Amino acid sequence: MTIDASSIFNAVVIINAIFAVLTVFREKRDIAAIWAWLLVLVFLPLVGFIAYAFLGRKLPKNRLFKLHKHVQMQLDERLKEQRSQLGHADKTPADEVVRKNRNAVDMFMTTDSAFLARQNKVHIFTNGNELFHRIIEDIESAKKSIHIEFYTFYNDRIGNEIRDLLIAKAKQGVEVRVIYDSWGSMGTTRKFFQPLAEAGGHAYPFLNTRSVLLDFRINFRDHRKIIVIDGKIGYTGGFNIGDQYLGRKKKFGNWRDTHIRIIGSGVFGLQARFILDWNATSPRGQIDEDQVQAKYFPVTTTKGNVNMQIVSSGPDSDLQQIKMGYIKLITMATKYCWIQSPYLIPDDSVLDALRIAAMSGVDVRIMIPSMPDHPFVYRATQYYARQLAEQGVKIYYYGNGFMHAKTMVIDDEIASVGSANLDYRSFKLNFEINSFIYDEKFAKQMRDIYLDDIAVSELQTPAMFERQSLWLKFKQTFSRLLSPIL
Repeated sequence: MTIDASSIFNAVVIINAIFAVLTVFREKRDIAAIWAWLLVLVFLPLVGFIAYAFLGRKLPKNRLFKLHKHVQMQLDERLKEQRSQLGHADKTPADEVVRKNRNAVDMFMTTDSAFLARQNKVHIFTNGNELFHRIIEDIESAKKSIHIEFYTFYNDRIGNEIRDLLIAKAKQGVEVRVIYDSWGSMGTTRKFFQPLAEAGGHAYPFLNTRSVLLDFRINFRDHRKIIVIDGKIGYTGGFNIGDQYLGRKKKFGNWRDTHIRIIGSGVFGLQARFILDWNATSPRGQIDEDQVQAKYFPVTTTKGNVNMQIVSSGPDSDLQQIKMGYIKLITMATKYCWIQSPYLIPDDSVLDALRIAAMSGVDVRIMIPSMPDHPFVYRATQYYARQLAEQGVKIYYYGNGFMHAKTMVIDDEIASVGSANLDYRSFKLNFEINSFIYDEKFAKQMRDIYLDDIAVSELQTPAMFERQSLWLKFKQTFSRLLSPIL
């Protein structure tokens, strides 16, 4: 009996389909992700399964469980003590913003135990050279501890400068701890940090992944950006540690991002998040209960004007706390809601919130890059930009380099600065951290910065999107089908 080629082909297709179904349904996923992966695995048999190995595998539950250790209880107790000491401060204009928007504050307290930190001093950075100059100054002045957590810590000029400074501080007896993501820091190996270890410091890849090759998973990455110095000074936002973030790479040119420097009790939120991530990552030398209570949360006497909450989210929780925060701000806006994000791939809930706001007369603006850094992601971003433009949202292409800021500001009252993009990956697949800030003066600063960016951006009208070629529209539509897994 002979077997013709068509029979072999049909058998391969059936076997591939069976494996595709078994692979996708083996783990809990939402409907959109199920259909996206079935599409990839069925129609791209070999390539699809390779892509799944990088993008589709879940993080083992025992790894996620480590993020819920008892240390959180000690942190909560310590923060409660600190809040009681700070709770009698004089009233400020920012307190009125909190009063008017108390339901947003309460939501973050409920979903992420994110306490309200009052009377902080907060400085905004939009230029990498200015930011790293200040970071280096603060590290040089550190007396007790330096905690650093970044998605990207490159082995390049600025990466070596920061590492060498950390080595010098460790030799002075300052406690130095570094968490980096092995995928985001591609090319940076443990050997790069060996001199720091020899000087008494510590550096580990997030969740202690052994290497990129042995942990070839693009999902569930540590996308957070945190610096805490002596428990008193904190940084968070969109910048990573690498030369491209200082505009030194020809591919991107000027790097437009947003980061903030915090002095005050808002630093406690960053410190608490770092300690949880450190204890989930470090194979030894975990931060214990006594250290938490005695060392890392010094009482602050800072008298600033900014109220804020530090909110984190990740695949260790189904609540998608930062996404819920974005939706809350969008739906609270009565005058305007202005957003910056390098990636615009919203799920249906965020998409509906943006549509409803725009159709209700709110001035909704979204600024995205005019150049891609990831082709499929950029085409999907263009798809949603075109759709939202047709529904009244003003879409701007930033024209002075690469736009990487992840910000939102509404009604001259509330703003968000952090690591989370407006996309599926930040909502569900990565570990993120954002600051939600309640202060009119800060919000107006963010508004003015946005207006400066508009001056070097181009408004994309529905007519302009309509004139795009059929081939470009096809690439956008195809990429959109992959949105839940990009």
